[in-house]
Amino acid sequence: MYTFKKEERLCNKRLLKKLFTDGSSFLVYPFRVVHIPEILPGNYPVQVVVAVPKRKFKKAVDRNLLKRRIREAYRLHKDALLYPVLNQHNTRIMLSLSYIGNEIADYKVIEKKLLAVLKQLQKAYDKVDI
Repeated sequence: MYTFKKEERLCNKRLLKKLFTDGSSFLVYPFRVVHIPEILPGNYPVQVVVAVPKRKFKKAVDRNLLKRRIREAYRLHKDALLYPVLNQHNTRIMLSLSYIGNEIADYKVIEKKLLAVLKQLQKAYDKVDI
């Protein structure tokens, strides 16, 4: 239930390019979220990529810490908030979570903001039937 497997990660360069060229985006500071409905292989309704810019966080240790915190918050809350709506509408999406903050946030802050992101995605895909 609370897993984050390889099939849930977005790695395909062609799909990543499509996500960033054709996707819709919104901001929930410190996240910039890009999403697009797509026919995806696999059993999971969402494929996600997490990005932290090297320009703002020079040390790999800091970038990896932020990515771990974001992935953990996503892993714990995706089943409750995002998956039921997408499965109900039989929709699959690609999702990018880009961290645009200037400082390293605590896990609690990241979790709170990621919940807001997931609720906004839930509202967006609850209205649209694809």
